[in-house]
Amino acid sequence: MVHFGNSVGMGTMKALVIGGNGFIGTHLVSLLQKEEIGVRVFDRYPSAFAEPSSSVEYVIGDLGNHGVLHEIVDGIDWVFHLAYTTLPKTSNDDPVYDIRSNLIDTVQLLEECRKGSPKKVLFISSGGTVYGAPQTTPISETHPTEPICSYGITKLAIEKYLHLFLHLDGLEYAVTRMSNPYGEGQNPNAKQGAIGVFLGRVARNEPIEIWGDGTVMRDYIYIEDAVKALLAAAKYTPGLSDPRVFNIGSGQGQTLNHIVELIRDVAHKEVKVDYKEARNLDVQANVLDNSLAKKYLDWKPTTDLKSGIERSWKWIEKLDLAKRTAIK
Repeated sequence: MVHFGNSVGMGTMKALVIGGNGFIGTHLVSLLQKEEIGVRVFDRYPSAFAEPSSSVEYVIGDLGNHGVLHEIVDGIDWVFHLAYTTLPKTSNDDPVYDIRSNLIDTVQLLEECRKGSPKKVLFISSGGTVYGAPQTTPISETHPTEPICSYGITKLAIEKYLHLFLHLDGLEYAVTRMSNPYGEGQNPNAKQGAIGVFLGRVARNEPIEIWGDGTVMRDYIYIEDAVKALLAAAKYTPGLSDPRVFNIGSGQGQTLNHIVELIRDVAHKEVKVDYKEARNLDVQANVLDNSLAKKYLDWKPTTDLKSGIERSWKWIEKLDLAKRTAIK
């Protein structure tokens, strides 16, 4: 392991953010710091876009190295588990790897949390994959869960293990089934994250690639709204019969074609679209019902889609992608 920084922080509460150098993680770390909560980040890589903070402890390592788990949870109150080694698109290619590197490593993490100081685990699940093909929209948390990719299956299995550890050991938890987060800091060269990828292609004067005819409908949540939901879930103290699993999304569906039109309006550039054959892992519509989060977490999204895309585009422009090589 490699350590950066001098301390976890001076606050009485201390949070571990696994995957804290990623897109969601860097925004969450910033929010935790504003709340004066001490932060330790555990990640395989430094952040590609955010500068490290002197008040955050950075530990470079892999969740698969089970020998370090006891150390990284030591002295921690909240554990935010944001890291995942697979994507919905690639998880079916090697489901055994998906199970080993995500499900098994997470259960090992929960074992260390059970024996150590953490009081609560916050897990980012997937509102886009755990439900499978929706029977109705918007999708509530009581909708049947029939994932059609390994990624959704392992996410759902981790949710079940969290419930098991609560039942056996009293380890508290909350699950956020997040829709599609977007915003500043989203890697424009990544393999997922439609809005970030689309903006990156436009900035490089490349055509946008869309699988299918562009009528696929998804729920997009601005990153600042998303991390506020994570913090609200951490602060939430449920009663015996209260829910611990929450959809986190805008509650509104947007087609890919509409996203393209908004980008045209915001970027003031010609946007070419290359339509490709539809994929069998893409359901036609996925829109989340966020009523439970509004009721129990006192949370609701406040950033409309066009405003969020405008902010994202301004950030993308500063990268000057047309003159840069690909960002790893």
